Amino acid sequence: MKSIILGTVIMFLMLGVLVQLSALAEKKKVTAMVSSPAPAFTLEDQNGKNVSLSGLNVKIVVLEWLNPDCPFVKRHYKAGTMTTLAEKYKDKDVVWIAINSTHYMNKEDDKKWIEGYKLFYSILDDSSGKVGKLYGAKTTPHMFIIDKSGTLVYQGAIDDDPKGVKNGNALNYVDKALGEIIAGKPVSMSQTKSYGCSVKYAD
Repeated sequence: MKSIILGTVIMFLMLGVLVQLSALAEKKKVTAMVSSPAPAFTLEDQNGKNVSLSGLNVKIVVLEWLNPDCPFVKRHYKAGTMTTLAEKYKDKDVVWIAINSTHYMNKEDDKKWIEGYKLFYSILDDSSGKVGKLYGAKTTPHMFIIDKSGTLVYQGAIDDDPKGVKNGNALNYVDKALGEIIAGKPVSMSQTKSYGCSVKYAD
């Protein structure tokens, strides 16, 4: 009887260790760190065209994680938060790219979103979740900025108004960071806590 109990205890302990090791392994997959080179990736846009980060290394790149089903994303698009900002900087060597890591969506869903909001920027299909996990994207929206040298210089929220109650008086972190980069200054707030819906990964 004692040996059965001991065996059971050992089994549970081993299971606990395996769970911890699995969590650590998952954590190690995240390679995007502020002040370090941004992880390379290639994804297809809504039209099936390959888009590679390496092909944009002479530009400032904004990555926006997006899910058309998310109320936070819907709020920001209805308010024009993303589109206005992308328009503001499009002639200043800034490329804005949205990435959809929602496991149950595809390019057709992305096309509908683009058409609905008349977007001039692409949405990349990451339904496998590979790039989202590489960057550690946790929410929609979750924002990342990569400078011309390929260094990740900002990651976090779009602004300081998660509840959407500031009526146009929110501090837009991405706007602030882009202004500083273009002025040749270091990003004063390089990391903030993102908010929104959790990214709907397949697992």
